[in-house]
Amino acid sequence: MFTRLPFHFKDDREFGYNTKPVIQPPLDRRQAIRGLATTAVCLGFFCLLLFLERRSLERQVRRIPLRVAVTGTRGKSTVTRLIAAALREAGYPVLAKTTGSKPVLILPDGREQELVRRGLPVILEQKKVLKTAAALGARALVVEMMSIRPECLAVESRRLLRPHILVVTNVRLDHRDEMGWTKPEIARSLGSAILPGAAVFVPEGEGYPDFEQAAASVRAEIIRVGKRGAASFFEQDRSLAEAISAHLGVPTEIARRGFASAGPDFGSFQAWQADLGAPPAPWLLVSAFAANEPESSGLVLAQLREKAARGDRPLIGLLNFRSDRGDRTRQWLDAQERGFFAGFRSVYLVGAHGHALRVKKSAGGGRGLTPLSGRSASAITHQIVSLEGGASVLVGLGNIGGIGGELVEHWQKIGRSHAF
Repeated sequence: MFTRLPFHFKDDREFGYNTKPVIQPPLDRRQAIRGLATTAVCLGFFCLLLFLERRSLERQVRRIPLRVAVTGTRGKSTVTRLIAAALREAGYPVLAKTTGSKPVLILPDGREQELVRRGLPVILEQKKVLKTAAALGARALVVEMMSIRPECLAVESRRLLRPHILVVTNVRLDHRDEMGWTKPEIARSLGSAILPGAAVFVPEGEGYPDFEQAAASVRAEIIRVGKRGAASFFEQDRSLAEAISAHLGVPTEIARRGFASAGPDFGSFQAWQADLGAPPAPWLLVSAFAANEPESSGLVLAQLREKAARGDRPLIGLLNFRSDRGDRTRQWLDAQERGFFAGFRSVYLVGAHGHALRVKKSAGGGRGLTPLSGRSASAITHQIVSLEGGASVLVGLGNIGGIGGELVEHWQKIGRSHAF
């Protein structure tokens, strides 16, 4: 049984509208033609802009007779600097660009100019580098490639830089979400940068079949480089630079003079002596942050143990984790469980992913890593010195981003440069 409402509606018109459907008049044919014409004009204008942009880029590329691009996992900035220094010593007007720990332009006279970025880095940044090189009259351009994903590597190399020489420094397990979870997969991703006719320099021991297949498909030449016994922490990087210099006709003596004049990258392996604590004790502060993942860091530590006479000073580790590098955090925690830090008296943790450490500890792993509460480079250094006491060797590992870079700058201020 329904209850009668105390009110009723006589007509929908009481609300000011009509419930009958409104039939739109057919679109005027001339309006349709005008709409299509406007769309066509806009599309044509856009295509014209793309064509003019492409022509401008091609002109700039043709004005640079020699172009060298450097890709790989580790050592790109170092190799870029070494090649540019050798060419500069040989009389080439050369512009170089590194994008590692800090993006830097190295001008033909050797001066460095840090690039200021607004927002995230994008490969279109390389267009500005080409324009700058052409405007400066550079006869050679040496560029560290920016891309990680294979499709971006292909565009950066084949569409933008179009290098005569491509250098692949090495293959390491890093950026696995973007490049692959095994070394052959990462090698395949790096092979995307190989373009027709290029000379591709690859260290011996890094020659995966994927490189050969990628080179054969575009008729590029693979040149394998062995170590030449150069006196350097990163012999492979220097051997690559020497091989490329010789390929370009630069005598070995001139190339090595150039190497000696090359400025170090901000993230390169560096060390400082500092008197710290109360009473002051001699500490060696070592930056190996830019090695990033455990495999490369292990090579750096092996060289440190070989060349740095530590005496009785214990080895202290400082791991910096980045919030956007969760894969690296997992790698480091796994490496710690496999005994990576055997021989270290203590290992401290700063940066992000403290929750990952807590999860590992609850599962029985991650033991021996001590999180620090300090927020500044000065506070972190002071906290470690206070906890350890006495003379020690403090080695920074993990990531140079975030607090890692601040620690390097702080150690530069408080310490004296130490050469091995």
